[in-house]
Amino acid sequence: MAQQTQQQNELSFENTEIAFRGKSNKDLNRAYWLFKILASNFLTKIGPPVTNFAIHIGLPITGIIRNTIFKHFCGGESIAGCAEAVDNLASQGVGTILDYSVEGEDSERVFNETCQEILRTVEYAKDNENIPFSVFKPTGLGRFDLFVKINGQEPLTEAEETEYMQVKQRVEQICRACHEAGVKVLIDAEHSWIQDVIDDLAREMMQKYNQDAVIVYNTYQLYRHDKLASLKADYYLAETAGFFLGAKLVRGAYMEIERKRADKNGYAAPIQPDKSASDRDYDHAIHFCLDHIDRVGFMAGTHNEASSRLLAEEMDKRQLLHNHPHVHFAQLLGMSDNLSFNLANAGYNVAKYMPYGPVKAVMPYLFRRAQENTSVAGQTGRELSLIAKEKKRRKSTK
Repeated sequence: MAQQTQQQNELSFENTEIAFRGKSNKDLNRAYWLFKILASNFLTKIGPPVTNFAIHIGLPITGIIRNTIFKHFCGGESIAGCAEAVDNLASQGVGTILDYSVEGEDSERVFNETCQEILRTVEYAKDNENIPFSVFKPTGLGRFDLFVKINGQEPLTEAEETEYMQVKQRVEQICRACHEAGVKVLIDAEHSWIQDVIDDLAREMMQKYNQDAVIVYNTYQLYRHDKLASLKADYYLAETAGFFLGAKLVRGAYMEIERKRADKNGYAAPIQPDKSASDRDYDHAIHFCLDHIDRVGFMAGTHNEASSRLLAEEMDKRQLLHNHPHVHFAQLLGMSDNLSFNLANAGYNVAKYMPYGPVKAVMPYLFRRAQENTSVAGQTGRELSLIAKEKKRRKSTK
């Protein structure tokens, strides 16, 4: 009965009261000034070297970062430290994806430690219904250059063969643990020149662990002109082989790097010719997944209002329950709250990516997030306008 009532709530991405009801006035003011700073490309570019230098010479800058950008975009420094943030999201109907965002050195010790930490997130999620997904980045479990070599179909040395077997064992260990715990797992996408080998691993894991339900999800970056075709090919493989396809749909995160590398090495960039082509393929992917919803579980990982509205409206047109187990929306913690909380208020399945880890170790992630924020046209401006609107609303209702 509660679900039926929820589904009657009108969906509006302009409702800032719902979007920010979990934030105090202090939180809202901090977010406002943070996005003001992020809107400055100059500060975003000089931030990383200046911060690294300050830490190197012993200036007490870690505390400043912890109470500003870290507090806004991260859940805590440990799994237990994220508990309050997880509960806060859950109180508003939003789930959590614990994302261990530490970027270490390329060593077997670090890869094993990362694997064990991800397994701890799975164990934590097993007993917490507010954490429906786990996630891992393949290069957190193995050397980037090893993926490059395998992706390029270069012969491996005996030591590299052993090394890759260990990578596969880590991936399998995580996927098996998720299968046993009933926790879904997202395999993040990476650069195009290592993505084929990741796709192969993901298909292997889906074929093994998605026999009875959607557990393993691969990621499809639709800003690549070949990824809609990949999604469809993987679906037909799943249909033929008799397993469920798990798909996380994103636009993509490495556009500038991809184009620079393609120019440097003299090959055609895998990126779409323009944004409208990315938008077209993204929305086509939504339609395709909905057309095959009985065998596809998918997550719309997007901050794009038009695509979010399209999916919500299409679900209504097709008379799908808002909380259909095969459909999830996802956004990053600290961003697009107008999407996340308004969708949740209307009864849709929504989860936030919640990065966590020690402040110093998570800083490379935070700097990249800040730079991505400024490179997405209109993102910081949109965040600022919504926060300003809510500040004005609160002031008028005093």
